[in-house]
Amino acid sequence: MNKTGVVAAGFIILAMTGCKDKIEPGTATVKRPAVTGVTTMQVQLDKTTLFHEATATVTAEIETIVSSRIMGPVAAITVKEGDRVKAGQLLIVIDSEDISSKVAAAEAAYREAVQALSAAGQNRMLAENTYNRFKNLYDEKALSLQEIDKIETQKKLASIEYERVQEMVRRAEAGLAEAKVFQGYMEIESPLDGVVTGKFIDPGTMAMQGMRLLTIEDTSRYRLEAEIDESFSGQISPGLDVEVEISALKLKLPGKVSETVPAVDPRSRTFKIFISLPAEPVLHSGLFARVKIPVGEQELILVPAEAVATKGQLTGVYVVDSSQVITYRLVRLGRTYGPRVEILAGLKPDDTIVKGNVSQVVDGSILQPEK
Repeated sequence: MNKTGVVAAGFIILAMTGCKDKIEPGTATVKRPAVTGVTTMQVQLDKTTLFHEATATVTAEIETIVSSRIMGPVAAITVKEGDRVKAGQLLIVIDSEDISSKVAAAEAAYREAVQALSAAGQNRMLAENTYNRFKNLYDEKALSLQEIDKIETQKKLASIEYERVQEMVRRAEAGLAEAKVFQGYMEIESPLDGVVTGKFIDPGTMAMQGMRLLTIEDTSRYRLEAEIDESFSGQISPGLDVEVEISALKLKLPGKVSETVPAVDPRSRTFKIFISLPAEPVLHSGLFARVKIPVGEQELILVPAEAVATKGQLTGVYVVDSSQVITYRLVRLGRTYGPRVEILAGLKPDDTIVKGNVSQVVDGSILQPEK
């Protein structure tokens, strides 16, 4: 037999041998690992509050600007920025020779008026006594009517003069009081308990009327100031409860909208709201905060956070189909609502998922019912 014939015979033998191991037609059975000890849940739409998140700044509810009511050089400043002050504490002394001169002149005018009143009183008393003596003489027919009329006129003039000097004393007293009020403006005291947050003048500088000298903020109460997009105008009103987070202090607080400013800023297209905060000793002005403001309701798919399984950079949940086969399905997460997380994509209502012990589950396994 030639070489070609040998090769052909070999192929025939191999073909006959292979026919013995041929798989018969039919359906192959896949053996899946069974999973027990896990809990499942049916996905439903949950009605939750719709929040608008905004940024805000912590500010003092009360901030006072200390200004000058008189003109004069600053003689002394007893505080600096950051100092805590008490109501009535001396802050600034302003030297004003003009006011000192006015007080001295007012005191002299008052003393002079008081002396004049004393003299007018004595003159009035003398005129009354004289009139009484001459009236007795007139009654006894020892004095003419003309003479008694003259004495009576002198008595009336003495009374008028006394009243005039009384009015002069009142004017002098008012002038002295006014001068002392201005003298009091030379020493500026703190109007409240708080912290000095700004100093805008130094000793020797000339203070002018109305000039801002210091700023003091009340540290007992703080609030938030937030700019809100105009699309929410009319949906936010005083009394609305909000959630506040101050990351720098790792602090979460309840808040309440205390005031809204309906006017919209044409440049930023926002309006301003103020949110009152509970008393917290760690708060101070200028802190950055985030605010969650309820503005309506929405329907979301929420699942327990422990139902989410992360594999590398993939995020998904285990879905159980009608045949109890468990499949790993990729999902897109949204916001967190307490112990639950929002599913934006990957699930639909009525899907069944594994919600507990997901670490025991593998993709493609089958859920074994508990016996």
